[in-house]
Parts: sequence; structure tokens; C-alpha cells
Amino acid sequence: MTGAVDHIAGHTFHGRKGAIENAFRYSIDYVLCDAETLPKTPGLFRRNRAGLTSLLDRDHGGAPHRGRGARWVRDVLVAQGIDGVQTIEILAQPRVLGFVFNPVSFWLCRDSAGALITVIAEVTNTYGDRHCYLCRNEDLRPITAEDHLPSTKILHVSPFQPIEGSYTFRFDIREDRIGIWIDYSAGNGGLIATLTGRRKTLTNAGILRAMLRRPFGARRVQALIHWQAVKLWWKGAGFRPRPLPPKNEVSR
Repeated sequence: MTGAVDHIAGHTFHGRKGAIENAFRYSIDYVLCDAETLPKTPGLFRRNRAGLTSLLDRDHGGAPHRGRGARWVRDVLVAQGIDGVQTIEILAQPRVLGFVFNPVSFWLCRDSAGALITVIAEVTNTYGDRHCYLCRNEDLRPITAEDHLPSTKILHVSPFQPIEGSYTFRFDIREDRIGIWIDYSAGNGGLIATLTGRRKTLTNAGILRAMLRRPFGARRVQALIHWQAVKLWWKGAGFRPRPLPPKNEVSR
């Protein structure tokens, strides 16, 4: 079974809440495909093989670079008592020239009718720690853009934000575009993060345009993260040392 890979040449926005303001918006590239089938790919993109751009199972579903892909997702669904998932899609930034870093990627789990019923948000910090947040309605009804799905934050992500607090996730995944909103709240502070963009079939031309506009892929993303950290330090935001990561891989 085969299927096309979609390209989201989108934008991400981060806006800090609280006394020290900081906000930024930049363009970013994600790919979206079925995680359990062999997709049709253009020549400049490879699935589970090295290429100019690629998406590898070992980068997702478990510890970074030791992932098990959709097999890990299936195990999580069983452990969480979630039945009825027919297909699993992955939404992530691809490797570019062999390098990858995904601050957050998403496993989209759909039922036999194609309805989105569970999302696993896979969060990875710059220290190489990873934790996943399971997002669903309690009755497993389809997730719509109006649903606000809460999770308790337990992974240290930014040295300028505490671990305590909670996330509220919102997903609007359509055939022609995606919208994901994450609202992190902790006391009077927190952060708003978004990912939005139109879905198009991934092509060699689209990959080349992305390489010209956003060279180095995830290396550029890491550089931008560190640049924002410098700005926050300059503004006087308090720095928190990295604690030990949580032992459990998944929470709600």
C-alpha cells in the first residue's frame, strides 16, 4: 500500500506570557504521511533511507535516534486502552542533509472513518530529552478544532520557563491545511505556540524551494531557538537549570 507525502511550508509563532514579553514568528517545513505504509516520494525525499531530505522511524516513537516509529504508537494505544485506531500518520520536520531536530512532532491517529481520535504530541528539548503528551477526548469522539485538550507539563523544555503548569492543545487538521495551537500556562506566565500552514503534495520543486528559503532545515531551527534564548537572557528572564527528565514516556 502506498500514499503521497504532504509538505506543509508553514509558520510557527511563539508568544511569551507574563512580565517579560517576547514573541517571534518564522517559517518552517513539516512533512505529513502515513506512518505504516510505504509512501510515494519524490527523488529528493527518502522514507527510512538516507537522502537530501528524509523521515526515519528511528527519530520518532521512543527515545531520540532509537525510535520504533508506528510500532511504538501501537504499543502506547494498547497500554492506554485506546481501541479503534485504523491509521497512524506522522507530522514532523524531516531530516535535511542528515540532521534532524523536532521540538515537537505529532502522531495523528484516525479511526476507520478517517476521523482524528487521538494525537500524541512528541516533545523533544535541546538537551535530548523527550516526553509525549496523549491528547484525546474522554469518550474518544472525533477531535475537532473546537476541542481544548489539557495535559500537565512534566518535561523541562525552556530554561526560562518552569516545569509546573499545564498545556492546552487544539488541532484543526484538514485535507488542505493544518492548524495546531498549544497554550502553556503556569501562574501568571506561560507561552502560546502555534503551527499553521497549507498542505500540498511533496515535490522535488517544493523541496528545492524550501532549501533555498530555509537552508539547513532543523539546524536553522536550533539556531533560532538559541537566538531567542539570548534575547530572553538579555531581557532579564530567570534561568532554570535542567532537571532530570521524567521516567515515563507518555502522560496526559
